[in-house]
Amino acid sequence: MTTGTVLVIGGGIGGLSTAIALRNAGFTVTVVEKHADVHSSVYGVGIIQPINALRALETIGCAEACMAVGYPATAWGSMYDAEGNFLFAMPGTQIEDSDLPPLNGLTRPQLHEILTNRARQVGVAIRYSAVFTDLDQGGDDVTVTYSDGATETCDIVVGADGVRSQVRSHVLGAELQPRYIGQSAFRVNIPRLPEIDRIILQEGPDGMAGFVPIGPDLAYLFYNAQMERSERIPDADLPRVLREHLSSFEGLTGRVRDEFITDDSVVVLRPEEALIADAPWHRGRIVLIGDAVHAITPHLGQGAAQAIEDGVVLAECLVKHSDVEAAFTEFTDRRFERCKLIVDTSLAIGEWEMGRLPGFDNVAATNHVLAVMAQPI
Repeated sequence: MTTGTVLVIGGGIGGLSTAIALRNAGFTVTVVEKHADVHSSVYGVGIIQPINALRALETIGCAEACMAVGYPATAWGSMYDAEGNFLFAMPGTQIEDSDLPPLNGLTRPQLHEILTNRARQVGVAIRYSAVFTDLDQGGDDVTVTYSDGATETCDIVVGADGVRSQVRSHVLGAELQPRYIGQSAFRVNIPRLPEIDRIILQEGPDGMAGFVPIGPDLAYLFYNAQMERSERIPDADLPRVLREHLSSFEGLTGRVRDEFITDDSVVVLRPEEALIADAPWHRGRIVLIGDAVHAITPHLGQGAAQAIEDGVVLAECLVKHSDVEAAFTEFTDRRFERCKLIVDTSLAIGEWEMGRLPGFDNVAATNHVLAVMAQPI
């Protein structure tokens, strides 16, 4: 199948990447996004791009642009104790016959701009403030109804509408929802100090702090905090609460806490949720990608990477097969175990950080995942 009309619901990282890959393969592609513009749909501060994400971005023509504005690191990371003493190095994994770095970091707005510009460049139509209310499948098409009463018909619908996916209920049922793992992530942008030239982790008594370079002069601090899902912290109090969580740290985290986490800092706090949906990931001519079927906690920096890979593989499968059912089946077959490894390992790291998995070797687990991710998708 090399022609046809595809509607991608969701204009985030996975949706835009999928749209680009499908358009490059010859499909007529439209992206609909419920938010008003590209900026209003961006959440968070910065993003990690492991080498497998860069490989997938290279396939759709976006890797060079990401590295040009971001921070291509020469190694994956290093780990320190709460006092700042060096513990382990995690060099990362190379991909054979590739000169891509183990890691690139950049801001989320930059990534969305790059993907949006590339999508438009290759001929993807993007519509904002578009909310669907119903998907009605015929034998060879899907009719989409929008909140304003308008309808359109397409050959394929891709549900890329995230962890709270509305498309998911049309494929897997409304009862399938992600679960909160017991941690929430604080994130805040800071100046990039010279030692933040890769992911820097500091293991504290009650949680993991870390730093990610996302530009020549910019980095972000994150802290995974154990808390109840019902706990609500006013935005104005987030810097103070973060400082309290970091009070026992010395070394780099202590310095950043004291010098850069002020009451005026813009701190983002997001719950960490996980989901891996059983196959199939499609019904008829509707298929799900990204967080809609494999919501991944941030412990390995692989959430966006897997969504981008989804788009590349989905396009390959649709080109390979004239039958949509066969294409979607191969798509899930190629993606399921890879995504499940990421979901399960990220969950294990979170459990270890919360003291529920004594004896777990987070460094070995991370290195194993990085090696598997370097393998072909």
